[in-house]
This record gives sequence, structure tokens and C-alpha cells, in this order.
Amino acid sequence: MWKSVLRTDDGESLRKARTIAPILEAGAEEGIALRTLPEKTVKALRESGLLSLGLPKELGGEEHDFATLLEVSEELSRADGSAGWNSIANGPSVAFAGAFLGDDAVEEIFANGTDVCCGGQFAPNGRAEPIDGGYRISGKWNFGSGTAYAEWIMGGFMIIENGSPVMVDGMPDLRVAAMPREAITFTDGWHVMGLQATGSYDYECQDVFVPESYTYPLFSREPKRGGTIFRLGLMATTANGHAAWSLGVARRALDEIKALGLVHTRMGAPSTIAQKPTFQRDYIRAEARLRAARLLMIDVFAGVLEAARAGESFGIQERATLRAAATYATEVAKNAVDLAHEVAGTTSIRNGHVLQRCFRDMHTGTQHAFINEETYIQSSEVFLGLRDDSPML
Repeated sequence: MWKSVLRTDDGESLRKARTIAPILEAGAEEGIALRTLPEKTVKALRESGLLSLGLPKELGGEEHDFATLLEVSEELSRADGSAGWNSIANGPSVAFAGAFLGDDAVEEIFANGTDVCCGGQFAPNGRAEPIDGGYRISGKWNFGSGTAYAEWIMGGFMIIENGSPVMVDGMPDLRVAAMPREAITFTDGWHVMGLQATGSYDYECQDVFVPESYTYPLFSREPKRGGTIFRLGLMATTANGHAAWSLGVARRALDEIKALGLVHTRMGAPSTIAQKPTFQRDYIRAEARLRAARLLMIDVFAGVLEAARAGESFGIQERATLRAAATYATEVAKNAVDLAHEVAGTTSIRNGHVLQRCFRDMHTGTQHAFINEETYIQSSEVFLGLRDDSPML
């Protein structure tokens, strides 16, 4: 197991994650059949309070830093990739709703405390007409992870006036809306290879009135509540979450292949997998790289957060560094999972085997646009002085 470092609590959050991990693991195959997390898994996540770790303290949340958020989502992802994925989707959705939405919205959404679930897609696939007091929003969104059980559905949108986007500082005015579940029509569409239990449904709405206070600018770094971590923006927290998820799934895969390798002999081989010199070389290389990628994440994200707390600037260089680190961690994790799946042979192709689930989940999660090669390219352009800014980063 990983040694915890640089966290803001005394380890209580990680202990909670480890306590509910067996429940998450036990429900993994049921979730695949349901195409969303089982009721027991959702209950465990909600009752543990782990979905509100990032919520501002003034709303009753923990408002933990990147290292704590990383190790918790990593542990949940190690237990079950789908549950871990939803933790990095629902958790930030709740946290940023609490930090950025207006007072009226926060009063309603958090009226009964922190046991609230928000989910959805922040990509601006909606279109909104400004009207008195708010917006009339219509749109269709994909990949709404965790929306199967969320009370509030988030949807990114673009403001349109007279047929054209409203511009702010040379960019379209992109915002996020929090809409009650009953205002949304779910069209499903979640029939996929991996992360099958995330319930990442397609959904839509038509001419839904959303008050101004139930929206916030997508790239805002001016929270109404909460501290420095929110002033780094949604992209930083999202990057930390993606890396945490991939590290957790890869950790599970390497643990599984180690245990299997010590006892399993592939057909025609003279010894167990673990006794094969090429496996030994590749296994320890994957271990070293995964641990190094994890330490890189903690070093970079904790460093940027501490610098921001000290009043230092947070600009494109820092954003590029965070995104490159998260993409690298995901790449290293994918390579570790591929190794485990390959050397396990026919064992890992069987339905229900955890190595097959890790492989399918990893190869689904890495298709996400947030950690694709464009992140590397734009980050490199920043470091080379070829790019002054990028909304993607």
C-alpha cells in the first residue's frame, strides 16, 4: 500500500476510504450488470462523507488539499474503477457548486447538509438565452458520470444573444448550470467496454429556466466560498482527480499480477510468471515508474497549491505543469495495466477477473479528452515559449 504524505487531515479520510473499499469491490460485478453503481456502493460513498471532501469548510465540508483528495480517490479506484471514477466526478461537482454558485442556489442545494450529490458534464453543449433573472437553457450532454443517483445535474452552456455567442475577454461566455433532476431527461446511451458501472448517461433539457445564482463561469477562479484551492480553478482539481483514478487502477493491477505471478505457471513455461527474468525486469520497472509518477503528482500539485497560498502567481506555466504531470501519470498507469494484462495470459481475459476489469476500465478512462496527447502538445508549447495561453489548460 502507498505511504500517505502531505495530507491536510490525520489520515481519517484515507481510513474511511479503506473501510468502505470492500463494499465497493464486492459490488463491482453487480455494477457492471446494472450499468451504474449498486445501491450499497452509493450508500457507502455518501454516508462516508467522501464525496464532500472538497466542499468549502463554511458549508460543512473538509476542503482538503490535492494530496488528500488524490490518495482517497486512488484508494477508491483501487477497489473498483467505476466507483473511483464517480468519486472524481461527483466530488468536484459538489465542491465547485458550493464554492461558486450564488447564495440562493447554495441555500437550496445544501439545505440538509453535505450529503448532496451533483453530477454531469461541464462541456458547454448547452445553449442559453438570457432572460430576466437567469437563463433559458436547452442542450444535450454525454458522459454524465454519476447522474444515475445525483439530485442535481450539472450542464455546461454557452450564452447566445441575437444568434451569436456572448463574448467575454475575447472568448465565448461559458458557464455551468445546476439543474434539479426533475428538469432533466435521461436518454442513457451508456453501453461501453469499460467503466461500465459509472452510469455515465446521456441527458438533455429543453427550455429550462435556470436562475443566475444557479450558474457560474466555467473557468472562474473567484470563489464565493472556500480558499486557495478554488482559486486555482476547476481544471486543476479535475487533473488531480484523473491522475488519482489512473494511479489507483494501476496499483490494483500490479498488486494482482504480483500475487498471480508467484503461483501461476503459463502453459509450456518451466516456472511461474514471477520467476521469469523478463517479467522481473518489466514488473519492477513498472513499479518504479508508477511510484515516481505518483510522487511527481504530489510534488507538483502540492507545490503549486503552497505557492498560491503564499501569494505567488498562478499562470499558464503552472497550469501547463499540472496538466502535463496528470497526463504523464495516466500514461504510466496505462502502461502498468497493459503489462499486468499481457503477462497474465488467458487468466486476464475471463469475465469477472479483476485484471480484465482493470484493463477495460483503463482503456476507457484514457479515452477522455482531458488527458489526451493534446495536453502534452499544448503544455510543451507553453514551456517552449510558443504559446502564451490556452483555455484547454
